[in-house]
Amino acid sequence: MSRAVLSIGSNLGDRLAHLRSVTEALGDRIVAVSPVYTTAPWGGVDQQDFLNAIVIADDPELDSRGWLRLGQQLEAAADRVRIQRWGPRSLDVDVVTCDGIVSDDPELTLPHPRAHQRAFVLVPWLDVAPEGTLAVDGDDRPLADWLADLDEAERDGVHRTDLLLVGDAPGQQDPGRQG
Repeated sequence: MSRAVLSIGSNLGDRLAHLRSVTEALGDRIVAVSPVYTTAPWGGVDQQDFLNAIVIADDPELDSRGWLRLGQQLEAAADRVRIQRWGPRSLDVDVVTCDGIVSDDPELTLPHPRAHQRAFVLVPWLDVAPEGTLAVDGDDRPLADWLADLDEAERDGVHRTDLLLVGDAPGQQDPGRQG
């Protein structure tokens, strides 16, 4: 069985629908889905806030590159265009970890090279894996410890919403949607 932790985010169009497209595509492969968070953009580019969540999924047919390809297909289906690094996007699907694999391949670095520096990854991940750990450069630590090491402003930029990706009323409108 291949288990992946996926970080998903959107800040263009119907952000909630873009995130839900991931959970709909994953279907019964989903093990856990965090609540949705709103987060300030990361990377210094002026843009709308993101909706972010973490999805943990299992699929015996996918390896780490399979998860990457699936994420890229989901991004393409949401009309993701890569114009500016850390710029606005309809959908971002990042493979954070997969089966404890460590890889420095530029196409798929695992674990995700900046996951331990991003509260928008750590906070929702803690919701679905409170005892979870993340290994960075041989340092395997609890997610809560990585989060505690972040600057207070980084942690304070992540806000839980009442939005859910599974199990809530269909058709719920994204309150931050921009045409």
